[in-house]
Amino acid sequence: MTLTQLRYLVAIADSGLNITLAAERVHATQPGLSKQLKQLEDELGFQLFVRKGRSLEAIAPTGQRVLEHARRILEEAANIRAYAANERGEAAGRLIIATTHTQARHVLPGAIAAIKRRFPQVSVHLEPVADGEVLEQLAHGAADVAVLSTAGQVPDGGIAVPLFRWRRQVLVPGGHPLGSLAHPPSLADLALYPLVSYESSVRPESSLRRAFAAAGLEPQLAMTARDADLIKTYVRAGLGVGLLAEMAVGAREDEDLLALAAPAELPECISWAVLPRARVSRDYALELIHALAPQLDLRDLRRVLEGNQEADWALPPSWVELSQPITQ
Repeated sequence: MTLTQLRYLVAIADSGLNITLAAERVHATQPGLSKQLKQLEDELGFQLFVRKGRSLEAIAPTGQRVLEHARRILEEAANIRAYAANERGEAAGRLIIATTHTQARHVLPGAIAAIKRRFPQVSVHLEPVADGEVLEQLAHGAADVAVLSTAGQVPDGGIAVPLFRWRRQVLVPGGHPLGSLAHPPSLADLALYPLVSYESSVRPESSLRRAFAAAGLEPQLAMTARDADLIKTYVRAGLGVGLLAEMAVGAREDEDLLALAAPAELPECISWAVLPRARVSRDYALELIHALAPQLDLRDLRRVLEGNQEADWALPPSWVELSQPITQ
């Protein structure tokens, strides 16, 4: 039994039992992968998959148990390699970040640029997905770190590190009635107009819908999108009033629009970095978090990841306080 055979087994399971796709994922030939699978089954003395002719139909019950062990073995082997690379001071590798479009476009560029300057041999890969899919990428081992936001609750699925706090802003074209108010728009004011916001706003549990419901109001969601830049595009097109993260509003690129403070009833949000609990993170992944949140002590972060210290983080600073260091 070899690590390669176990890696091929996991690849087959994660590719929906598609041998061709599994071979592509592990950069092997289809005959080579099939041969290694047969050798593994011969050594174990039973079949790992239910077959129909030459096709794999399902994972056998015994195969499920072997697969669970295989995943743990491969995870620990990867941890040993990561630990050794850190000890050697190796500055090469691959960093995969699962995140939302807003974080990818408006928060991460400065931090990633800093990492690339310090670790030029590290290749960085962004996986922008919907809010609800970010932590799934981390859980499936498809990302090394997740960057996402919540309206206060701590994300599950790993060690969550608070980066900064942020609020929403209301975005309207010049001459819009909300822009002539003598005060920031209230929820009642916003309820009078169609809104353009993030796709997560359609979910009943979203902080936006909860805030409106608490006030006895119903938001008119005219359109939703994952991308803040798309929200701004459709605000410009006259579809409605934009409601988006303050990080996504820029003085220069959005000078044709009017940014207003969002109602105080809309809760403050926190951006988080989430690292997997059972995985040894490379040093450059921790440096990315420090670039996003320079108020953190890297020594504390390492101790928490190693299980030698409880995760007792201080209240993070606001985006306004951190935006200048992040964008340098």
